[in-house]
Amino acid sequence: MPYFDTASSAPLHPVARQALQASLDEGWADPARLYREGRRARLLLDAAREAAAEAVGCRPDELVFTSSGTRAVHTAVAGALAGRRRVGGHLVVSAVEHSSVLHAAATHEAAGGTLTEVPVDRAGSVSPGAYAAALRKDTALACLQSANHEVGTEQPVAAVASACRAAGVPLLVDAAQSLPWGPVEGDWSLLAASAHKWGGPAGVGLLAVRKGVRFAPQGPADERESGRAAGFENIPAAVAAAASLRAVRAEAAAEAGRLRELVDRIRERVPALVPDVEVVGDPTRRLPHLVTFSCLYVDGETLLHELDRAGFSVSSGSSCTSSTLTPSHVLRAMGVLSEGNVRVSLPLGTSGEEVDRFLEVLPGAVAGVRDRLGAPAAGALETTETDSSPVVDALGRRCPIPVIELAKAIRDVPVGGTVTVLSDDEAARLDIPAWCEMTGQEYVGEQSADRGAAYVVRRRS
Repeated sequence: MPYFDTASSAPLHPVARQALQASLDEGWADPARLYREGRRARLLLDAAREAAAEAVGCRPDELVFTSSGTRAVHTAVAGALAGRRRVGGHLVVSAVEHSSVLHAAATHEAAGGTLTEVPVDRAGSVSPGAYAAALRKDTALACLQSANHEVGTEQPVAAVASACRAAGVPLLVDAAQSLPWGPVEGDWSLLAASAHKWGGPAGVGLLAVRKGVRFAPQGPADERESGRAAGFENIPAAVAAAASLRAVRAEAAAEAGRLRELVDRIRERVPALVPDVEVVGDPTRRLPHLVTFSCLYVDGETLLHELDRAGFSVSSGSSCTSSTLTPSHVLRAMGVLSEGNVRVSLPLGTSGEEVDRFLEVLPGAVAGVRDRLGAPAAGALETTETDSSPVVDALGRRCPIPVIELAKAIRDVPVGGTVTVLSDDEAARLDIPAWCEMTGQEYVGEQSADRGAAYVVRRRS
């Protein structure tokens, strides 16, 4: 059964398994002790730190192991902000950061700090100029992911880091998705990553803080890991994380080119095989193994179940796959279609035959879901002489039903006429404008309503 969701978590790498098993027998003692068992554990921990630091591109004494990538992010944000509290309480992030960064930012705001979110373009990329303009005299910290976890777009970290350096602001980089493929370029100040993203064991994160960065660790005090990660070190897991990172990095050059070709195959063939599909993310500045596309008139959760039954494990940013019933904040910030979203992230070793099989299965799975939902047939709208401006009541109905009802109703509207959709589904605010963009119709705008909102669309073709 092909597993196509390494952006969430990669399968344990064979080298990680070997290192974990071997170090369980040698790395159980307290590395702070002077007796031989402690010295042996310290040697293992130091070797793991050196290997990880080499992969990151920092000094070993700048890197600590944490209990997760999320913990590394929260520790980095809290420590950097506290260390620069005399400068001010302003934090800058991009609108598409991982939720761990946004949660840390929300905590900062709740404590009285200020926050600026830098918008992204339709490909999911920030503008270095816009990011530089967001920096202020009281900016204590800036955050920017190296590559997006949902659409694969690589961010201009080096340019943003240069702007931050010129402004005297440290830059924290979330490198969880990109670190397996190579070190992060640019003059960054702090970096966080998570081992399970590259085939290391879960429960291990990396935090690098460059020398000279003002940093005041928050939370439980501890003398271990430079005071930045309290608690007894999980030495076997740290060893396995560092060993697998080194192994994956050694394979990355050959695998990156091969996987990029497979992803290109998906990017090119999906729109040809499946009508009404939008492939999202930057087409060139992107991770080699990840592609995301959204399908009109499709319930994302149902589609994922259909693909799972066909033997393919993929992910989605659609609101109908979320317990919050809100679309992915990444897709929302990009202004692209969220319904029927599918994220494919290929593991190392994926074969062309597996990708071809996925492309064989996908059209039938999408068509089946659309048929069950009563979606309109693909193709150009027919001309009608009906003089009406219908109102579609989609209140209480979730994605993709409001868009499906809109697509049906607009067929009975003359060119130049309008359709109004009443919806209280948060995804409609994103998906109706995206539908207009994809189908060549005009999105007039959103109006207030007794419940939810009224979305007005004018037929242009």
